[in-house]
Amino acid sequence: MAVYTHFGGMTGLLDAVAGEVFARFTQALTEGLATDDPVADFLRMGLAYYRFALAHPQRYQFMFGTSTPTSVAEHRSDLTVTGSSTDRADWAASFGALRTAVQRMMAAGRIREDDELAVAGRLWSLNHGAVMLELAGFFGQDGRGLTHILGPLIVDTLVGMGDDRDAAARSLETVVAALSQP
Repeated sequence: MAVYTHFGGMTGLLDAVAGEVFARFTQALTEGLATDDPVADFLRMGLAYYRFALAHPQRYQFMFGTSTPTSVAEHRSDLTVTGSSTDRADWAASFGALRTAVQRMMAAGRIREDDELAVAGRLWSLNHGAVMLELAGFFGQDGRGLTHILGPLIVDTLVGMGDDRDAAARSLETVVAALSQP
């Protein structure tokens, strides 16, 4: 009865859980100060995405996986048409943070001006695909997917989008160096 009293039923409960999971995910992505290196900030956000997914695989699958309940999945939207990944503004904040990161990289001249929505979707696809494969065990779940697959893939993609390879490598080194600090 408590589920019905507090949430109006299972759909309401799942909606509340999804709201909390998306809020925690967005917080993980946006923690930390923006620096004068938008590529390093983007890479830091990608690392936070990766870490969240591996630390909370059930939550990640709940949001983005094939096991997402219908009541949550029905809020997904075609971002190529609507400009958002969901019709729920509170759930869309994480994708909004990615769009902001893309805008910053473009404004700084690190990647070419392009459809920011499409670029954000492409970069999300790279990260999500690598994370799903690591969660499935194809990269051993020991971090090698990050260091041997995802990191180099993102750098290659940024270079393909117009960034200088040395500049992209320096941005990545900045993020790696920050990881080794206590």
